[in-house]
Amino acid sequence: MSNRFRNFIVRNRYNIAVFALLNGACLVCIGLVAARVAYSESGRHLGLVWNLFLAWIPFILSYIAHAISWRRIWLYLVIPVLAFLWLIFFPNAPYMLTDLQDIARGTYGAPLWYDVSLLVWFSWTAMLLGIVSLNLMQDIVIRRFGRVAGWLFVLVMLPLSSFGIYIGRFVRLNSWDILQDPAETAMNILGLVIDPSMRLAAFIILYSVFFLFVYLLLYSFSHLLQEHTIRAKGSPEQLEATHKINVQK
Repeated sequence: MSNRFRNFIVRNRYNIAVFALLNGACLVCIGLVAARVAYSESGRHLGLVWNLFLAWIPFILSYIAHAISWRRIWLYLVIPVLAFLWLIFFPNAPYMLTDLQDIARGTYGAPLWYDVSLLVWFSWTAMLLGIVSLNLMQDIVIRRFGRVAGWLFVLVMLPLSSFGIYIGRFVRLNSWDILQDPAETAMNILGLVIDPSMRLAAFIILYSVFFLFVYLLLYSFSHLLQEHTIRAKGSPEQLEATHKINVQK
């Protein structure tokens, strides 16, 4: 049993590391808020903890979908439901970037540098949850429909998530509204789509470009590390095979 457990840890060490680091970051975020509450005797920024919890929902949904997607029967029966729920809740992860604007409202009971650090911790942690979540869903699409479809999926999801962030921040609709009152929510969204404002267009473009840049950077960096590992351990034949695979990508 110990050898089997050790082998499991070795095979999944990077997945475990990502999960542990994300949990560690969340603990730091909660600790920063708790310290601020204790220091200032104010409940300001407590809402960030709830927003961070919402950012975990798409991560959990994508992880479950990715885990069961290897069996074809689940791919057609359960994945569509999980994908729909994931699409609804996904904007909650990058949404926390907009919480940085709370700095403009001033700080009360704590130094400015502390609030900046606190908000950056929360927004960056939520952003990473969203990036990992998107990558897991992209992998499902790639395995089923091919690499081109996988990247088209990313390019579609980024503006959709930016639109979701906009309606959450400015229209004050959230993921639960879609499930509780889909008709009214759909009418509100349709009104924005039919008559979009310049602010909406600029918001979607800027946030989509930013998310795409961050996603591509982390995606490329992860593959760069894989190449370095192969070069350190592989033979010349393996290196040539890896090069051909990268060219095909």
